Amino acid sequence: MTLKLKLFVCLAILSAALLALAGAFYQTARTNEAALSTILVDRVQPLEDLKTVADTYAVLIVDNAHKALNGNVGYGEAADNVRAGAAAIDEAWQSYRATEIEGEEEQLAQQAEAQMAAADAAVERLEAILDSGNAAALQRFVERDLYQTIDPLSETITSLSAMQIDIASSVTEGALKDTGLALTIVVVLAILAVAAIALSIFIVTRKVVRPITNLSSVVHDLAKSGDGQLPHLEQKDEIGDMARAIDAFLNAVLEKERAAAAITAREQKMVTDTLAEGLSALAAGDLTVEVTAAYPPAYAGLKSNYNDAVKSLRTLIEGVARGTETIRGSSSEIAQSSESLARRTEANAASLEETSAALAQMNDRISRGASAAKDTADSANQANSVVRDGRSLAEQAMQAMGRVQESAEGIDTVIEGLDKIAFQTRVLAMNAAVEAGRAGEAGRGFAVVADLVSALAMRAEEEAGSAREQLTTTQEEVGNAVGTVQRVDAALEQISSSVGNVNQLLDTMAADNQAQASAIAEIVTAVSDMDRSTQQNAAMVEETSAASRQLASEVTVLAEEAAHFRTGPAAAHAIPLVHQAQSASLH
Repeated sequence: MTLKLKLFVCLAILSAALLALAGAFYQTARTNEAALSTILVDRVQPLEDLKTVADTYAVLIVDNAHKALNGNVGYGEAADNVRAGAAAIDEAWQSYRATEIEGEEEQLAQQAEAQMAAADAAVERLEAILDSGNAAALQRFVERDLYQTIDPLSETITSLSAMQIDIASSVTEGALKDTGLALTIVVVLAILAVAAIALSIFIVTRKVVRPITNLSSVVHDLAKSGDGQLPHLEQKDEIGDMARAIDAFLNAVLEKERAAAAITAREQKMVTDTLAEGLSALAAGDLTVEVTAAYPPAYAGLKSNYNDAVKSLRTLIEGVARGTETIRGSSSEIAQSSESLARRTEANAASLEETSAALAQMNDRISRGASAAKDTADSANQANSVVRDGRSLAEQAMQAMGRVQESAEGIDTVIEGLDKIAFQTRVLAMNAAVEAGRAGEAGRGFAVVADLVSALAMRAEEEAGSAREQLTTTQEEVGNAVGTVQRVDAALEQISSSVGNVNQLLDTMAADNQAQASAIAEIVTAVSDMDRSTQQNAAMVEETSAASRQLASEVTVLAEEAAHFRTGPAAAHAIPLVHQAQSASLH
């Protein structure tokens, strides 16, 4: 069986299983749709119509009759409601009769129509009574006729509704049974489909995938090692055809590779032989030998590169031979110039060493001057600090004298008060003496006391005057002292200003000395660097002179070595023509 037929059988089995499964699903859906349509159209809708008939008799007819009798609604409104109810009952019953009815249901429907005729007659009588507004007639109708005509009809409607429910349940049970059967069929078909898929996978895996995998693995092994046996060559299907085609292709490739390998081996032998001869001549120092044999295209670049390398080497050796003479003369001149430069460099080094010593002495003197200026500036700062302390003490003395002057003014006020008291005391003593004179003998002792008090008051006035004079003198002396202290403070201020100026000048001098010292230090450093550089230059000049002499010696050796190479015309020697014959036989 061919691979195509195997795959076709697998696809046919799988398609048949899928079609059967789809047909089972379709049949189940159609059956359920028909059952649902029967329940909805023939049972649910009629049941709703029967419910409308029963509810209308109960609500719009019986209920309105009782409401009108009880006075809850008017007779006219009740009559309108009854007429509307009769119309709704007729419409719902006609809708019910339009559905498919047969058997026992038809008998009950005919019975209900007979009872409905009696009920309609009773309803017409009720309408007439309500239109007339006769309460007594309405009372008799409700008690005698209303329920006798409507209750039998309600029972028949109830029986019809129950029959609708029973029939719907029966249809539902049948639909469920059909659905269960359909599901069983679907499950069986699904199992068969899974089995068909498994069989297809098994067939494809065993008969298609595995042979192709084996064939691919063997082909990869052949590509890596070149050794192996292709499988499935005896099969009579597409896999066998593929294996035989690959086998034929591999045989053709191997044959082509063997032929190409033989040609390549001959070409490589010719190339290696000619290159060996050229390299032998090159090793012997003959730079005139070039490859003249015709190389295969694959080795044409090798020939061109070899000949170019020989030409470049020949040109290089010729240039070396010419350059050695030039370098020999130049190296001699460099050696002589280096020796002369070494002598001049040594003289410059000695001069720089003397200059460095002089600059070091100058730097030392400037450093000592800068240190002295710094000490002088410190002394000036101390003097300035002392002057500031003196000014502070002078300020304190001026403040103390000011307080003394203020105290003196207070003492003057006290003395003036004592003078006034003494004057008043003397006046009182005079008055007492006058009174004692008037008293005669009895007031003589009091007169003596009054005289003593008057004398004491006069002495107090004299002492107060003396104290005022002394205080005035003291105030004048204090004022003079304040002026003196102020002049001392001004002199101290001038001294402080002068010391500050001197300090600034000393700072400027110190900064200038420091700058000069730094500049000289930098000069000394630069001179030292120049001295070291000069010494290094002298050493380098000596090394250069030695290197020049060594270079001259090496150039002589190089010239002798270059003389061993033969750099005549390139056509002076060629590789034997036998290799050209070999190249012609290859092409």
